[in-house]
Amino acid sequence: MDAAELKRYIETNFEGVTSVESSGDTFFTYDPDGDLPEQGWLPFATIVTGDHYDEVSALEETGCYRLNIGLPKAAYLARFGAAPTARGERGVLRTGFDYATRDQLLPHPHYASQYWVCVVSPSARMFDAVVRPLLAQSYEFAARKHANRRARRAGEPSQEG
Repeated sequence: MDAAELKRYIETNFEGVTSVESSGDTFFTYDPDGDLPEQGWLPFATIVTGDHYDEVSALEETGCYRLNIGLPKAAYLARFGAAPTARGERGVLRTGFDYATRDQLLPHPHYASQYWVCVVSPSARMFDAVVRPLLAQSYEFAARKHANRRARRAGEPSQEG
């Protein structure tokens, strides 16, 4: 699956998703009404196709892309344990993983401390076994957060999440 196919999959399979492209990268947020203010627009997944944010995945050198997925804390902890906090050169988190590894779920090089994971150019097998369920989990988490924000604004009780 290439980056364009992955983008189509997310836009087609998850209702209420808005995507924005910038410099060849795509950012996905849950915004079913299309009315989130700019400062409230947080993605639940991104597809990064170049090295303009960091070079640790060597995307431009290899022609690969990196899918980044924001997870609920418990989901991240179940896969990787405690989120890393120590940073090395250029702000990259020290996790012991090689961020240029293809087709392997990894903590995100910069946002693992916020429970984000990534995979560089996932294979069909990785997509079916790991990526698809994690995207669904991230989407559901984004939808719950959105509902909670709406409920708080309306003075209603929020959903647990």
